[in-house]
Amino acid sequence: MPSASSERTRRAAVLGSPIAHSLSPVLHRAAYAELGLTNWSYDRFEVDERALPGFVGGLGPEWAGLSLTMPLKRAVIPLLDSISDTAASVEAVNTVVLTEDGRRLGDNTDIPGMIAALRERGVEQVESAAILGAGATASSALAALSRICTGEVVAYVRSETRAAEMRQWGERLEVDVRIADWSGADRALHAPLVVATTPAGTTDALAAAVPARPATLFDVLYDPWPTALAARWSMYGGAVVGGLDLLVHQAVLQVEQMTGCATAPLGVMRVAGERALKGTGV
Repeated sequence: MPSASSERTRRAAVLGSPIAHSLSPVLHRAAYAELGLTNWSYDRFEVDERALPGFVGGLGPEWAGLSLTMPLKRAVIPLLDSISDTAASVEAVNTVVLTEDGRRLGDNTDIPGMIAALRERGVEQVESAAILGAGATASSALAALSRICTGEVVAYVRSETRAAEMRQWGERLEVDVRIADWSGADRALHAPLVVATTPAGTTDALAAAVPARPATLFDVLYDPWPTALAARWSMYGGAVVGGLDLLVHQAVLQVEQMTGCATAPLGVMRVAGERALKGTGV
């Protein structure tokens, strides 16, 4: 693993397409500054699936790690020497550590990042949960729930194709998953934990259905924030975990893995992210 104390220049970056919106550079750079890693840099690169092999193959010894967003989380796997059990469980890698002996190690920090974000708000175990959506983020949410949910998970989806995918993920992750049609998604809001994994605007119509005493909502969006659902949920006194919470917690794990530092500065990284979203700089 790269040494944080090394004096030579070290590089890391986030790759994806599109990538201009990514907050990862803000978070990682804030961590480097707080940790005194003045010789470290973190950038963003627009890279799609076709360009990925060439990009990874051209990395020099100064590179310490990569963060990966869509559509690269599965495309990168054949380019790696090994992946963690966590990444293998959902067939998705969002973190690559480049070792000094030339190995490429893949991991998924989204799943433990979700668990850490919930734990920070006092949610360590739930009897049941609901997932809104069935895309790539939903599979990570299901993996996280496999560790903290003791009972049934209900996934609300729009198509039979998505329903089949969630059933497969449930079997693979050994989670008791029941599929429900999106038309009844308002019933999801009564669960002890609701995880919204859908694109911006998708859950806005559900805001009016928030119960009088909601439990916990984990909405993975961070821009725009708050979503209509999160705003109503908070107004009614429910606990809300947002996309920035997830982004910061998974980035903390990335910084620790890439730099070799034992503890990344969670608070500093969160403040940097909040300022960036408000357009006030870091």
